[in-house]
Amino acid sequence: MVPVDFWNPDPTVIARAAALIRAGELVAFPTETVYGLGGNALDGEAVKKIYAAKGRPSDNPLILHFPGPEAAETAAYVDDRARGLMERFWPGPLTLVLPARDCVSKEARGGLATVGCRMPDYPAALAFFAACGVPVAGPSANRSGRPSPTNARTVAEDIGSAAAMILDAGECRVGVESTVLDVSGAVPVLLRPGGVAMEELREFLGEVALPVGVNELKRSPGTRYRHYAPVVEVRVWEPGAAFDWPEKFTYMGVALPERTPARRIHFDSFEAYAHGLFTALRELEKDGLPIVAQWPPLGGIGRALRDRISRAAGLL
Repeated sequence: MVPVDFWNPDPTVIARAAALIRAGELVAFPTETVYGLGGNALDGEAVKKIYAAKGRPSDNPLILHFPGPEAAETAAYVDDRARGLMERFWPGPLTLVLPARDCVSKEARGGLATVGCRMPDYPAALAFFAACGVPVAGPSANRSGRPSPTNARTVAEDIGSAAAMILDAGECRVGVESTVLDVSGAVPVLLRPGGVAMEELREFLGEVALPVGVNELKRSPGTRYRHYAPVVEVRVWEPGAAFDWPEKFTYMGVALPERTPARRIHFDSFEAYAHGLFTALRELEKDGLPIVAQWPPLGGIGRALRDRISRAAGLL
């Protein structure tokens, strides 16, 4: 585990990490959303190491990370609409699903003809991607199905020695993964809500559809398997609605619960709730009691929160 500065990472450390990627090894890296577990997306054997480290199904595609829009065009076919989205939302928590070029390994694509492309809003990560000189495939750096890691310590706990290096830049700023938008067809499709809200996308694009069926969902990670799950039961509570409160429970949310929990993690906004969601799940599971999670409103970051909480509770 090697510390890196958010704005000015040590070039020697970045060069070492990039050399590991080019040699077929794995490197965990920070972004504004969560920590990723990176490997060379052009090297199928390196990508297989990612799936093995995570215990991840091999048909669950990976997101590729780039230092800029021009680099993304080396791995995907980018049209004017996608370029406009990159100009508006990159760097930032938006992944664009595009037709893949043949150079991208079938392992990174999960066997699909499309690939997810992203440019994180994180200077240290961008320096790392630039030094690699290849697309970096990078799912969240945790065991598959567990809450995503928002700090390097959690990466070490989940992944351990599977990563040759962990770049430690402290806590992630956003805390939930990127929005995944499929722009490979005529109408953009929101495959996974995340750090860029549906309202922002519709304001920029006009029509944005929701997915219909598994054939669309399989183009994005985090949509077809249970994710983000702690080792205890998660129940969803909506303020004002009827709810069967457990006798003993822990709680997280913005509103105060109607019953007294054994332990409570309170957030002062839904943005803070999103930022702290995965850490709260990991912390509260230590008590061995059911976790009651407040159900957020649908607008803004609430759509992404609903998605993650639903999957943690096994509702999706």
